[in-house]
Amino acid sequence: MCGRYATTRSAADLSALFEAYDDTGGSLVPDYNVAPTDPVPIVRMSRSRGERVLAAARWGLVPTWAKDAKGAARMINARAETVATTSAYASPFVKRRCLVPADGWYEWLRGPDGRKQPYFMTPAGGGVLAMAGLWSPWAEGLTFSVVTTAAIGDLALVHDRMPLLLPWQRWADWLAGGGEPEELLTAPSDEFLAGLEIRPVGPAVGDVRNDGPHLVERVPGGTLAGPPEEPVELTLF
Repeated sequence: MCGRYATTRSAADLSALFEAYDDTGGSLVPDYNVAPTDPVPIVRMSRSRGERVLAAARWGLVPTWAKDAKGAARMINARAETVATTSAYASPFVKRRCLVPADGWYEWLRGPDGRKQPYFMTPAGGGVLAMAGLWSPWAEGLTFSVVTTAAIGDLALVHDRMPLLLPWQRWADWLAGGGEPEELLTAPSDEFLAGLEIRPVGPAVGDVRNDGPHLVERVPGGTLAGPPEEPVELTLF
């Protein structure tokens, strides 16, 4: 999974959708071009409140034992295959799991002409995705990573990884803590993935300084054919 996604729904909308108390303090703004270390919404369980809470967190998990946050931008994704055993993720995986609301995520492919074509993976009906995540407390607030898994179906034409997407029926178990890793990390069904659109979008999303709804608008072309080439490296800052 690449380091860019979109999350544009209001705190009120997300609180209603995920049945979560809004603890964002009005800090959320629509972001069509989320990059590492940006503050965005997550949904987690609050022990003190005994319920789901919508909170703002920075993308890039900082382990509780880290001396500083310098490595946060490299901790945006946690691989499902090793998340339960990697030192930075093992503890959050057991007791600090979260949902990461997203309109969709971006990936880039290099075409036959050498140019980079961005794609936006998003629900065809315009809904909200819940990406599996892990959160951690830090001195300056909460941080998190998105759990990724091997891409399946048509998504494998764009990239060999994808976020672990959770249908609403799996939200409670993911947030509860504990559980069997094999069941928790199961990829979504083919039926669920069939509801996603792989949408070619314009090159403006390649610059993290750009934002706005025009970034997710479909553009002509972008036909997928065959497996992806090597992932394209992007400048995130």
